[in-house]
Amino acid sequence: MIPAAPAGYKSGFAGIIGRPNVGKSTLMNQLVGQKIAITSPVAQTTRNRLRGILTTEEAQIIFVDTPGIHKPHHQLGKVLVHNAQLAIHSVDVLLFVVDASVPAGGGDRYIVDLLVNTQTPVILGLNKSDQQPPESQAQLDNTYTQLIEAKQWPIVKFSALTGEGVEALQQILIQHLEPGPYYYPPDLVTDQPERFIMGELIREQILLLTREEIPHSVAIAIDIVEEAPTITRVLATINVERDSQKGIVIGKGGSMLKEIGTAARQQIQKLIDGKVHLELFVKVQPKWRQSRTRLAELGYRVEE
Repeated sequence: MIPAAPAGYKSGFAGIIGRPNVGKSTLMNQLVGQKIAITSPVAQTTRNRLRGILTTEEAQIIFVDTPGIHKPHHQLGKVLVHNAQLAIHSVDVLLFVVDASVPAGGGDRYIVDLLVNTQTPVILGLNKSDQQPPESQAQLDNTYTQLIEAKQWPIVKFSALTGEGVEALQQILIQHLEPGPYYYPPDLVTDQPERFIMGELIREQILLLTREEIPHSVAIAIDIVEEAPTITRVLATINVERDSQKGIVIGKGGSMLKEIGTAARQQIQKLIDGKVHLELFVKVQPKWRQSRTRLAELGYRVEE
């Protein structure tokens, strides 16, 4: 049961948008205090609009972490960008996250243009403040200040990695919310089922361990989850597009698949707080990113 919120309690939805790889998922994890979104050095890691839930004594914020907004090159990319753009109009406040360790670029300008006609309040978040060289800090910040010169958006500087400035960001977000109820039970940190998070944790290890060799042509299907008193058995299929990719994921003598499985199992054990037996299989699904049917089967649907 969801309890009644106290008088004057605030609640609402905050959309996190930005270019790929600016630290949106790291920020989501930092805000909710738990790993629910995968992170990797590879751009466009996030594929689904993942909701993270932060409940404090004064407010409940439901964060919507969106795929990085970029120029799509295949059907999957079109679905991701479409779903990210929908978030702009379906939340109470928008947090536009940029990578402040590098100057503002064309991708940032593209998103500013997308936001021109939105009625949703926007906050500009300068992330990666810990990675700014001290001698060029003001110069870097200025490129973003100039970018939104006519917008009068509040600017918050923080590091999603270290947590510095995140509490101040949280307070500014709460200021933009209206009084409202608990949308979710106060102890919940995400609305996604465990199976989805399990698949994401497996995909994260593939991105981390294979890097550029298997960029985005991999999708995970959780086939079986069997819970026993002492252990949870998980069977999952790693879908790739080509035989050569299957070879990379499996590795010589199965070494890469074993490494992926070991690392993913450790993450899943933290998620469910118990022992896990994980079995991984690799399947070739040619051109799955180009097929709307295959995308839907693998959980990538166009949101309305």
